[in-house]
Amino acid sequence: MAFNGTWKVDRSENYDKFMEKMGVNLVKRKLAAHDNLKLTITQEGNKFTVKESSTFRNIEVVFELGVTFNYNLADGTELSGTWSLEGNKLIGKFKRTDNGNELNTVREIIGDELVQTYVYEGAEAKRIFKKD
Repeated sequence: MAFNGTWKVDRSENYDKFMEKMGVNLVKRKLAAHDNLKLTITQEGNKFTVKESSTFRNIEVVFELGVTFNYNLADGTELSGTWSLEGNKLIGKFKRTDNGNELNTVREIIGDELVQTYVYEGAEAKRIFKKD
């Protein structure tokens, strides 16, 4: 339940290099660096609802822990995978549907921040959110 609430992106680390590794073109990378992403997370047992609101899109993603689902990134990249809860961390294990490469994500609360870490093909990035 610690994830519940509205979180606004505060800063990013190595996000441009990560997106480049993902194959996102320069223009989209520059725009994404200023997307003003806001996540509204609600947990009810094993079910999570995440509302993503940004400069580019507003979507709602509903998933259950351990249940495979499909998700499209803002650039259109299609993923399939699952989220699990390990201690105080949400662990996302996804595969791109176009090339089968793995994209792993960790969401965790550190202090008063939500830290989201992405790893793809050796490139690691973080987006740090503050409660709104």
